[in-house]
Amino acid sequence: MDTVLFWVFTAIYIAITLFLAYLAWKKTKSGDHFLVAGREVSPWIIGLSYGATFISTSAIVGFGGVAAQLGMGVIWLTVLNIGVGILVAFIVFGKPTRRLGQKLNALTFPDLLGKRFKSPFMQYSTSILILVSMPLYSSAVIIGGASFINVVLGVPYEWAIVGFAIITALYVVFGGLLGVMYTDAFQGILMMVGMTTVLILTYSMLGGVTTAHTALTNMSGLVPKGLASAGMTGWTSMPVFGSTVWLKMITTIVMGVGIGVLAQPQLIVRFMTAKDSRALNRAVPIGGIFIIMMTGVAFTVGALTNVYFYQHTGQIAQAQPAVAGNTDKIIPLFINSSMPDIVIVLFMLTLLAAAMSTLSSIFHTMGSAAGHDLWIHLKNRKAKDNYEKISQAKSSMTATKLGTGIMIIVSVLLAFVMPGSIIARATAMFMGICAVSFLPLFTHSLFSKRVSLVGAKASLIVGITAWFLWTVFVHIAESQPMGISKLFTGSDAILGNPWQVIDPIVIAMPLSIAALAIGWYYDTWRWSKEEGAKVEPA
Repeated sequence: MDTVLFWVFTAIYIAITLFLAYLAWKKTKSGDHFLVAGREVSPWIIGLSYGATFISTSAIVGFGGVAAQLGMGVIWLTVLNIGVGILVAFIVFGKPTRRLGQKLNALTFPDLLGKRFKSPFMQYSTSILILVSMPLYSSAVIIGGASFINVVLGVPYEWAIVGFAIITALYVVFGGLLGVMYTDAFQGILMMVGMTTVLILTYSMLGGVTTAHTALTNMSGLVPKGLASAGMTGWTSMPVFGSTVWLKMITTIVMGVGIGVLAQPQLIVRFMTAKDSRALNRAVPIGGIFIIMMTGVAFTVGALTNVYFYQHTGQIAQAQPAVAGNTDKIIPLFINSSMPDIVIVLFMLTLLAAAMSTLSSIFHTMGSAAGHDLWIHLKNRKAKDNYEKISQAKSSMTATKLGTGIMIIVSVLLAFVMPGSIIARATAMFMGICAVSFLPLFTHSLFSKRVSLVGAKASLIVGITAWFLWTVFVHIAESQPMGISKLFTGSDAILGNPWQVIDPIVIAMPLSIAALAIGWYYDTWRWSKEEGAKVEPA
């Protein structure tokens, strides 16, 4: 690749990004602007920002690599992303979230829950869970971008990680959420152009849509023996129902990510930036088209890399020596091997945009959780009208910026120690944690006239506990490398197949919902009893 061309375009990209951050910084003068962008963001920016935050290098590089390994069945995740991540998220959850956020003057997701349940515990516990789990996702996003830079440019992996973090930190720390959303919109447009170009050129070099898909279908006999015995039937067909590969694809990839998107704090806060419900309605088609082009293209091209590599090397994608078993390297290798220099540069910038748009939102969410939701509220926990007054304090901005810086450092350090082929897995883990911990109680907070604090606490505690225990002692993808199950039980997993490949979300989500229902029933019984005691006898 022409490195001069790359650095010229990269310099232009960074200059535009920092200019947009400067415009946002000029408008960011209070905690309200820093945390929820003044609640007056346009539909175009909301739609593009939501999509760009949703789709990162984990979708393009991580899940693209998974599609190369397991096939186009992964596209069911795109279907769920549109149906759940856009339509249900905006229409069912978005409008009540915006209304409730304005009514309570909530500035963050933990702030929203804390005020809705009138409970410092809800604010602190959700903040802590965000700070513990979200670095897993942020480091996966960093790894996705750094892997491509390392493969294509030969830039040392460590320098690529640090460079990502520094550039992203600049506009998050100074521009706040408005800076994040301005740059998201620009980065989203760039991502659309880049992925569309890659799709067109991929089909062109493989002889067209029909020829390419027919060739991939005819390669079913090349499925590795291990995957074939586990239920994989080819790259254009679904695995055998109930097989190991089917369970992995459906419970972990499709359900784990597809459902978990509804409860991601960095996406929920986007609804709180809208001026009115009409802005959210207008953002739906923008976000929907964006998600189709991002995930649909990544998963399709990922599977088709097998055709390209087999035609040119006689081996499928995951068998390439440069991949060395790490699926995170398949998409970077394909782009670098097959595309002209200008497209490699464009795709490189697409990955930069995807990584930075998601990272900026994650960094902002972690920073606000550390600074606004924990430090400032704990520091002033004895103050009267704590929730209403502290949120507007200038010190909240300072604490949030400091918290953002600290969490960026944590994410970078974690990226250095994460293993290979981790991007898709780490993303699914984070979204699964969000789903089982937040989704039931968040839904309850939006649609119940009288909320149950007991039910919310029980749902949060039971959900995350069940997820953790299943992850550590049963789900073989994590229990084996962690070694905790082996240490305490002498076995990598305490249950056999098919339980070992059933994602924790399948077990933890029903338990979280049941805990909420039981706690809600208890509170309803208690309320009726207390209200009955207040009625004086005739």
